[in-house]
Amino acid sequence: MKPFTIIKTENEDLEKQVSNLVSVFMTKRILAFVIICFTFSIAANAQDLPIGNGKKYTLGKIKVTGSTRYNEGTVISFTRLKTGDEIYIPGQRLSNVIKKLWDLDMFSDIEFYITNVKDGVADLELVITDIPKLSEVRIQGIKKKKDKEELIDENKLKIGVNVTENLITNTKNYIENKYKKDGYFNAKVAINTVEVKDTTNNNLVNMVVNIDTGDKVKIKDIDIIGNEQISDARLKRAMKDTKEKRFYRFWKRSKFNREDYQTDKQNLVNKLKENGYRDARIISDSLIKVDKNNIALKIKLEEGDKYYIGNIDFVGNTVYTDDFLHRALGIKKGDTYNGVLMNERIEDPKDPNATNISTIYRNNGYLFSSFNLVETNVYKDTIDFELRITEGKEAYFDEIRVVGNNKTKDHVIYRNLLTKPGQKYNQQDVVSTVRELGSLGFFDAEQLSPEFIDPDPQTGTLSLEYNVVEAGASQIELQGGYGGGGFIGTLGLSFNNFSLAGIFDKDAYKPVPMGDGQSLSLRAQASTYYQTYSLSFVEPWLGGRKPVQLSTSFSYTRQFLYDYRARKANRDRSFDILGVSVGFGKRLTEPDPYLQISHAVGFQRYDLNNYNTGLFTYGDGFSNNFTYTLGITRDNTRYNPIFPVGGSVFSITAKFTPPYSLWNGVDYDDLKNHREYQLEDDNGNLIDRNGNRVTPDNAVGDQSKIDQEKYKWLEFYKVKFKGDWYTTLANFGENKNLVLRTNVEYGFLGAYNQERGIPPFERFYLGGDGLGSYSLDGRETIRLRGYPNQSLIPLDRTSLSQASQDDGATIYNKYSLELRFPITLKPSASIYALTFLEGGASYDNFKDFNPFQLNRSAGAGLRIFMPAFGLLGIDFGYGFDPIPGQSGANGWETHFIIGQQF
Repeated sequence: MKPFTIIKTENEDLEKQVSNLVSVFMTKRILAFVIICFTFSIAANAQDLPIGNGKKYTLGKIKVTGSTRYNEGTVISFTRLKTGDEIYIPGQRLSNVIKKLWDLDMFSDIEFYITNVKDGVADLELVITDIPKLSEVRIQGIKKKKDKEELIDENKLKIGVNVTENLITNTKNYIENKYKKDGYFNAKVAINTVEVKDTTNNNLVNMVVNIDTGDKVKIKDIDIIGNEQISDARLKRAMKDTKEKRFYRFWKRSKFNREDYQTDKQNLVNKLKENGYRDARIISDSLIKVDKNNIALKIKLEEGDKYYIGNIDFVGNTVYTDDFLHRALGIKKGDTYNGVLMNERIEDPKDPNATNISTIYRNNGYLFSSFNLVETNVYKDTIDFELRITEGKEAYFDEIRVVGNNKTKDHVIYRNLLTKPGQKYNQQDVVSTVRELGSLGFFDAEQLSPEFIDPDPQTGTLSLEYNVVEAGASQIELQGGYGGGGFIGTLGLSFNNFSLAGIFDKDAYKPVPMGDGQSLSLRAQASTYYQTYSLSFVEPWLGGRKPVQLSTSFSYTRQFLYDYRARKANRDRSFDILGVSVGFGKRLTEPDPYLQISHAVGFQRYDLNNYNTGLFTYGDGFSNNFTYTLGITRDNTRYNPIFPVGGSVFSITAKFTPPYSLWNGVDYDDLKNHREYQLEDDNGNLIDRNGNRVTPDNAVGDQSKIDQEKYKWLEFYKVKFKGDWYTTLANFGENKNLVLRTNVEYGFLGAYNQERGIPPFERFYLGGDGLGSYSLDGRETIRLRGYPNQSLIPLDRTSLSQASQDDGATIYNKYSLELRFPITLKPSASIYALTFLEGGASYDNFKDFNPFQLNRSAGAGLRIFMPAFGLLGIDFGYGFDPIPGQSGANGWETHFIIGQQF
């Protein structure tokens, strides 16, 4: 048998854009001789020609062998060879057959052998090896799963793809170039393939991609050339994300990112155009490698001449007059040319809330309006403009749809939409609807997006689709802490998208009925001597049809007197509190759509059974607290309620009891002269404060009895004000806003009847984070970081006794400055870091009130919001002032935040 082999180089393919290389590979075996040269190309069915010393044969049998998954008949059909054909060996036809097989991109090795020659008839054996297919991709050197998945998708490394040398080379070059574009100039990639050993002989390989990104290169210098009027410093400030390496710039990275650099080059040109240099451009820019870890940027500019605004004419406007549009534009003849500002005053797609000519039209229904600013004349340094307006037809909504809500019911969403079918288009209504849906707390505010469907300028109609992504609306609270001599544990469940209508539907429990936008909260707190239980329910739309909020709550608390010496509770001495409330709230449309008014009626009953402590002057008796609360709130914070980036929240609440003194006829100052309110011993004899018997003329009042009479029905009024402003100081990219929160708070507790006085209930207690503190007397803990809980007594007190501290305050003020920066704002978890400065103080009366005499603190913290647990956080605060009993600064305090906001 005389062997004969023809081998062709591997198929040539274009690589990806990152490489543009051509790879040619040759497989060698022990052959009779090797054909590596083709003189010219002929179609497979053309007349065969010999190559070199090729001889003519009649083709006999054809046999296919090797490592292949394809059957013999299929492969032979690819060759178009058949028994009886006359061919030259070596010859052009066999060369074309090999080329055709390579072009199929199915084989990594192709060989022809002559297995037998007899009487001019040659039998051939075709030995082929399939290109291996991909079984698995392993990417090493990077941690994020998302980044790995992106690399696999971008390089089309799907299971079953043919693993060619081209694929390996292209993938390697693509990944290296990708990281170099992101500033990893020293990135290295190595790709290996490992054969999969199995019994199926499927020729599978695993691809192992090892990535060494190295460190990002930093920008050592930015050299700007050609700017004569605008300083380097101003131009460099215009480059928001491309910064030089400086030791003092800790808030902004100097690492090079090519995409940011391209954007910042445009920002640099825009800065020149904002200052009148209409023709400013970048002539050239270059990147210079300084060393392994540093680069320099060289940017050559051409400023051009400075221009000024000439005449501005309007053409095509029929809805608004020229004078109105001139005022809306806010740019007049003689102003320095500012192309960026002029475009923003006409139309600013980046800010849908901006007031400009486009939004004026679109808030009046003219969705299809278009604007074209044209320079009509340039003379010397002055430019005349013409704003050509195509107003189009007024647009009306056809259909309004919501998609993506798989838990929240349609009616809950639709009742919050400001856009209705048949209504004239209003851009502000669309923006406000997105804000309303985000404020519900049921959806991811960052992913809310309205989409126009089939807008038709001819008919003036369009449909609108709101895409929502459900977010977890239920929360669990687990809290534990030590206080008052024992462990206090708390369990709370909040269902913020509850469905009361589904409680009798067993199929609705997943795990509880959800989707009607109602809120149900259950909370229990207990220790060895203290128990409290509460239940609340909120229906935001009374009856499901009117935007009137109904809220109800019930609570019960029992506390036993704790014996600290015996370390156990005395269950014969107790204090019980029962409370119920009903409230209504309504959002107003006039004079401001952000206003909400609320009304609430509440009742609490306090029962003391032999409960003698410093908390009250009496240990047996009861007090009733019937109140009416009026609240007004204005909230125009934008979009994300977890991390507001703009707007403000103001609230003022006033809480009143009926003025019983006006009609009950009791002279509280004269109670001490009545026998039943005078001090007596166990036998009913009148005594003085030293325990000595006295005559009725010398009797003294029993303060506990007098106070019991005073406080059978509590009488007071309480007013509080709170304001929060959110201001974005800087933007470092999408969802990367540095936000300043400014907060002020004031509170005042007063009495109608000075003889009756202010009751020991409902008072303010300043300091700490409020965790672990319980409210037996309706007290309000005013959180002030950097100090222990309820540790800051009124500044105007001279006594530092414990009894004095237990009295609480009737006036307080608090101020806070808080810088916030998000780490991540995702539906699964929102995390942001913060630093703060704050101060506050409390007082007993107005004459000593001083808003600038404060207990001061500063610190830093972290917040995490998870839908299942609500807001969690930790703060480290340093108190600069002493607390009662100390002479120096209070120092560091650690505060834990669970479901609350400072």
